[in-house]
Amino acid sequence: MTELLESIGRLWWLFPAILFLLFYRWTFRLLGIAVIPEDSIGIVNKKFVLWGANKSLPDGKIIALKGEAGFQADTLAPGLYFGYWPWQYTMYLQKFVTVAEGYIGVVEARDGIPLSDGRVLARQVECDAFQNARSFLEHSGERGPQIKVIPPGTYRINTMLFTVVLEKVTEIQDNMVGIVTTKEGRPLATGDIAGTEVPKHNLFQDGQSFLDAGGFKGLQEQVILAGRYFINPRLATVESRDMTTVPIASAGVVIAFVGLPGVDMTGDSFKHGNLVGRGQKGVWAEPLDPGKYPINPYTHKVECVPTANVVLNWATGKTEAHNLDKNLCTITVRSSDGFTFNLDVSQIIHIPRNDAPKVIARFGSVANLVTQVLEPTIGNYFRNAAQGSDVIDFLRQRKERQEDAKMRIGAALMEYNVVAVDTLIGDITPPEALMKTLTDRKIAEQEKTTFETQRMAQETRKSLEQAKAQADTQAHVVEAERSVEISEFKAKAIVKQAAGEAESKTINAKADAEVLTVVGNATAEKTMAVGTAEASVIKLKNDAVGQGNYAIIEVGRALAEAKTPLVPQIVAGGGGSGDGASSLVNILLAGLIKDNLKRE
Repeated sequence: MTELLESIGRLWWLFPAILFLLFYRWTFRLLGIAVIPEDSIGIVNKKFVLWGANKSLPDGKIIALKGEAGFQADTLAPGLYFGYWPWQYTMYLQKFVTVAEGYIGVVEARDGIPLSDGRVLARQVECDAFQNARSFLEHSGERGPQIKVIPPGTYRINTMLFTVVLEKVTEIQDNMVGIVTTKEGRPLATGDIAGTEVPKHNLFQDGQSFLDAGGFKGLQEQVILAGRYFINPRLATVESRDMTTVPIASAGVVIAFVGLPGVDMTGDSFKHGNLVGRGQKGVWAEPLDPGKYPINPYTHKVECVPTANVVLNWATGKTEAHNLDKNLCTITVRSSDGFTFNLDVSQIIHIPRNDAPKVIARFGSVANLVTQVLEPTIGNYFRNAAQGSDVIDFLRQRKERQEDAKMRIGAALMEYNVVAVDTLIGDITPPEALMKTLTDRKIAEQEKTTFETQRMAQETRKSLEQAKAQADTQAHVVEAERSVEISEFKAKAIVKQAAGEAESKTINAKADAEVLTVVGNATAEKTMAVGTAEASVIKLKNDAVGQGNYAIIEVGRALAEAKTPLVPQIVAGGGGSGDGASSLVNILLAGLIKDNLKRE
């Protein structure tokens, strides 16, 4: 125990050291020493002033500039300070104010000169981004929301004078524009809806320069493009909107609600509206070509007018992609014979680029052009056309109606700076009762046509058969015809020959008649002599061979001269081997023998 007490006695100095480490701040405070860490500032509150003229703050002030009792404007940077006795000063440690990336610091002052009537933001004074409270107050800094913001970073700000609220920076995405509305500035003139652009305010990031340049309160004509901006949200609000796009095959007609008073550029030839130059209030005479434009949609309206051919359908349930004909429907007409029927119509129009502003100046939009001009014009034309004919004639004369509609509607639309490319009649729906009559008639006509076709087919078939038969006999006919011709030629030759022979015989007859007497006498004498001689010869022959044999000899001679076979080619005999000649010889011999016996 004695040894323990002796050891403690030797280490007595450790106890004050431990107490000092545990309570060094209190110790320093008791000694009037202020220790400010490296990440903080010291905000001093002076409790009282023992002597001097400035013992208390003036009325309405909360920050002391001249050593008055209260919160002091000057802060203590990190370090060690003496003389701040705890019975006279209270020391508050305040962490540095840090504004992170993507944010801004919006400041409000608790002390300073009151804002004048009508103002909502305090003007900017030089105070090192609100880190120098003394400079702020000495330069007549104003109480309330400050127009100046602090960008991202770390700041030593006296939070007894200033409060800092972090707000996100204003960011505009690609293909977008920022529409700015300010809460501070000059009031707009009567009739104006937006403030004109003023210079040198760095796209509303320098609020004080904006006000000094005469910026207006309210909607701003100027827009901001894609990017990041340090805009005080208490000065201005920014709305992101899509860029204005003028598509291909279109013209953008600008209607300006702001700008200088417009001077009409159309002259006396166009009396349906004024067209003005760019930057003036009204409809701009020069349209925008296809592309993207950073236009404030609250101050300028862009009407896109299609410059390509546009098809509009008067047909229920049929709408093109542009939707200009979404309210159009099938046209109902009445014919001269009292029938009501429906017809679909398609109208193709074209608006020239340079005439697009005139169309907008007159109608305000292409949709108004359709409802105010095209719909009544085309509907009335076809109603009038149907009233002048019956249903059947209307159906039959569809092509003529279509051509007439194109001509008349084109002439009517030309007065409105619109070109009518074509008018097309689509489906025509006649009354059901009439359609039944027409259908029955058509069926009967088709049946008649069918029967006629069948009859013609049979006639053709008959003609074909006849042709085939004629073709088959043509060779014989030709041969017969040729034979007839040959016969005719032969007959003619015979006739001519006979005529020649007759003529020859006539001549010969005359000659014969002359010599007939002489010849006749000579012939008679000759005949007589010959006959006498032949008679003598025959008598001699008969005497020589006998009368029967002579007769047989003469018969044989006659048969020989006639070339008649004396015997048959085949002789049926009794089995002898002799031929026909031997048989004939036997017959003749038998005859001779018989005659001789009779003579004897």
